[in-house]
Amino acid sequence: MIVGMNHFTAIAGDKQATLDFYVGLLGLQVGYRPELGFDGAWLYADVGGRQQAVLHLYFDRAVPTPPAGVIDHMAFTATGLKAVKTRFDAAGMTYDLRQLAGGGIWQLFCHDPNGAKVELDFDASETL
Repeated sequence: MIVGMNHFTAIAGDKQATLDFYVGLLGLQVGYRPELGFDGAWLYADVGGRQQAVLHLYFDRAVPTPPAGVIDHMAFTATGLKAVKTRFDAAGMTYDLRQLAGGGIWQLFCHDPNGAKVELDFDASETL
């Protein structure tokens, strides 16, 4: 029945810091969002040459305490490992970068400004 993942929704306590993270640092793009009656944004990724909404942000409510619920993290397929690492280092972002045993995929784990854990997965063939 399920044929794929549509999007994640996250509550953003700091609108600008959250957009700086997802748009400025991770390269997502703010795109079309219908009028829903509350402040928010839909962020898009280029998926096979077309824009796909992957993250819906809420700007109108408080981040719950603790900030993580039953979902542990959100993961995105990514490209450009070396450039992303350079961008994270330049921004002073804390992250954990590891390659799965046996030369598997690269995983970069970090937290967004609201405390949500984010995983970026890079092909095993990418190099630093």
